[in-house]
Formats: sequence, structure tokens, C-alpha cells
Amino acid sequence: MSDDSHVSSTGLAGRLRSSLPAAFGAGGAVGLLGGMIGLGGAEFRLPLLIGIFGFVALHAVIVNKAMSLAVVVTALPARLVAVPYAALAPLWPVAVNLLVGSLIGAWVGASWATRMRTATLYKVLAALLVLMAAALVFTHLDGAPTALALSGPVRIIAGLVAGFGIGVVAAIMGVAGGELLIPTIVLLYGVDIKLAGSLSLAVSLPTMIVAFARYSRDQAFGVLRSNGRLVVAMSAGSVVGTLVGALLLGVIPNIVLIPALALILLVSAVKVWRH
Repeated sequence: MSDDSHVSSTGLAGRLRSSLPAAFGAGGAVGLLGGMIGLGGAEFRLPLLIGIFGFVALHAVIVNKAMSLAVVVTALPARLVAVPYAALAPLWPVAVNLLVGSLIGAWVGASWATRMRTATLYKVLAALLVLMAAALVFTHLDGAPTALALSGPVRIIAGLVAGFGIGVVAAIMGVAGGELLIPTIVLLYGVDIKLAGSLSLAVSLPTMIVAFARYSRDQAFGVLRSNGRLVVAMSAGSVVGTLVGALLLGVIPNIVLIPALALILLVSAVKVWRH
């Protein structure tokens, strides 16, 4: 387990953690940002948990994972209404291909996170925030990626490797991984981006459950019990914010919104790195 894993309950951060309106508002803001680009926004919530609410790295990851799981469970039924199961059913080989790698990656990533020194985990999280910023710009400013021309066996191997990497990243950051899954599904399998969004949730949910199960074996998992009210309030805010953000999808041009969100992630990365 990481050292320095206790959570300070003093000062402004401690007061914010005990404030349900602050937790709900922060979750709502994160959900709004994510919903406006069709994602859950967990990558924006992680820096808030560290920088504003005062959680140390591993605790922030576990809390973020719990909230991400709540958002995905809520979003999946709504997504199935927008994109019916009949349209997704023929794509089950894609989901299975990615899942084989992502489930293993999620367990490995969560194991690594629980064993890292806190200082090292901060650095890893900062680097992954930069990766998320790059993925955001690549996916949303360049338009839908063009499918790669790969043979069947090569595509399967690429799917296993990509799934493993995404599972590791999602577990270490406590996110669903849609930012990486959606372009991967489009690139490797040539799936329409709307279908890829729904398919990513189907891959994310079991992947997140595996990472969550691994974290539950660590002593740091107790952070959910000691901060249960905050987790519930921020999760509720995230769900509401995501729904509102989805209604505002496209209101702000991507050429303005995406660079602004990428800049937020980059600034957050610097702050986490220096934490």
C-alpha cells in the first residue's frame, strides 16, 4: 500500500469534505464539463479531489472510481435508449476482444496503484492527465478517427494490447476510460462513433468493477466508509451535471470548448505533479 495514505481533515479541505452542497456542486460542475463533450468527466474530478478536497493520491483514485462507477451505471440504460441493443448486439466480438485485455489491465493497474509510493502516484497521475488532454484534442478536434486497415489476427492482438493499456490507465486514475476507448474502437474496428460511445460503456462497466474489487482488498478502501456522504453527494451531482451537459452538447463550439478543457487538464497535471 502507498505510504502517507491518511487523509487530513483539517483546514479548508476538511470543511469542504463535510459540506454536502460543496460536494454536490463540485460533482455537478465536473458532470457538466463531461456531459458537454459526451463523457463522464472523471478526469476533471480527480484533480478536484486532490487539490480542493484534500485527498491523498490513492484515496482520490478510489473515491473517483466509486463515483465513476455510479455515473456509468446511470448512463448505460439511458445510452441503450438512444442506441438500441439490437444495434450493439452484432458488435459483441469487439467488446469481448477489448474486455479480455482491459479486465487484466484493470487488475494490474489497481495493484500497481496500491503499491506505489504516494509521491510516485502523483507523478503518474499528472502524466496520465496530460495523456487525457491529448486524447481529448485528438478525438474532438480532428473529427472521428479513420479506421486502420488491419488484418483479423493483427486487429485481435491490437485490441488485446489496447484493452490492457486502457484498463491500466482507467484503474490508476479511477475513470471509466471512455476518452481512450471510443477512439480505439473507431480506429481498430471502424465502428461508427455513436455506436462506439455506447460500446465503450459496455466495456467500461465490467472493467471498473474488476478494478474496484481489487481496490476493495486494500486498507485504503476504507476512505469510502469514512467519506460516504461526500461520495453520495458528489456522485449525485456528477449524474445531474452529466445529464444537463448532455442537453448542452454542441451549444459551445468544439473549437472553443475542447482547447479550454484540455488546458484545464494540463494545468491540473502541473498542480498534481507539484503536489
